[in-house]
Amino acid sequence: MNTTTENKIVVGVWPTLIYHDGQAALKFLTEGLGFTQVCLYAGETEGSIAHSELAWPAGGGVMVSSVGRNHVPDDFSWLADHPQSVYLVVDGDPDRLLAQAIAAGAVVVRGLRDEDYGSRGFTVKDPEGNLWSVGTYKGEIT
Repeated sequence: MNTTTENKIVVGVWPTLIYHDGQAALKFLTEGLGFTQVCLYAGETEGSIAHSELAWPAGGGVMVSSVGRNHVPDDFSWLADHPQSVYLVVDGDPDRLLAQAIAAGAVVVRGLRDEDYGSRGFTVKDPEGNLWSVGTYKGEIT
């Protein structure tokens, strides 16, 4: 859930993904899934990402960084070898978004389908194996 503080939306939950190739991840997430890059802070090694934030059109966002963001191993780098799963609520057309994701290199894990609880969606795998489920189901929390 997002809250508003002094005309600024505060996102209370930030899934964080660590990639081996953070630059490629940003390209996939913006061009393939439709995130908007909000900020990017370079890591200490060439091409690495210390911190980036991506906004999702329906609200919320994710943080992305990469292995090699500093010169010493840290407690987060191991995550790049362990794919994660994120669910995205889409207000628009999931059919169009699936085609866009495939064009950007996504592998379909679960094709478009209508669920008995009223959602229409799909699941794709990004180039580093993370699962991105996209659907019209907004959850019961809203």
